[in-house]
Amino acid sequence: MMSFKTIKSETTYQGRAFNVRRDQVRLPNGNLAEFDIVEHTGAVTIFPVDDQGQVWFVRQYRYAARQELLELPAGTVENGEAPDVCAQREVREEIGMAARQLQKVGEFFLAPGYSTEYMYVYLASDLHPAPLQADPDEFLSIVRIPVSEAYKMAEDGQIRDCKTLTTLFLVRPFIHKFLLA
Repeated sequence: MMSFKTIKSETTYQGRAFNVRRDQVRLPNGNLAEFDIVEHTGAVTIFPVDDQGQVWFVRQYRYAARQELLELPAGTVENGEAPDVCAQREVREEIGMAARQLQKVGEFFLAPGYSTEYMYVYLASDLHPAPLQADPDEFLSIVRIPVSEAYKMAEDGQIRDCKTLTTLFLVRPFIHKFLLA
């Protein structure tokens, strides 16, 4: 592994969802460089599928993207919260359903070039109604889509959210019975 040595690190911004720090780093070639890093506690993305083979998505306006996006339910892991507990909470907040079966199917860095955000991916099945109060800054509409159609939408460019696309890829080996339907 290459040697990157942190010389100095300072927090330059503290926000509600993340912090930003600036690191001065000695590179393997001996030069100095500065990196701005988004510090994030981590997040989950959930692939909720019901007994009819419908995947539960949310459609929401994303201010930074300036458009509505179709996404799988997801959310930030709170400090000290286990990712599976976060997944159960988020699926209840965003689609009003809880999962009797929750299986971790993968994990990934969202944008390792500038962020520490690490995502955990869960397959949620055996769904039943159990709504929790939604976050006050989220305005979501629930969209149920057959599994095979969801993959076609991703392939056709109708789904453009990175975490949703990655989750579709990671969950595929676990959902063959729904793809054959």
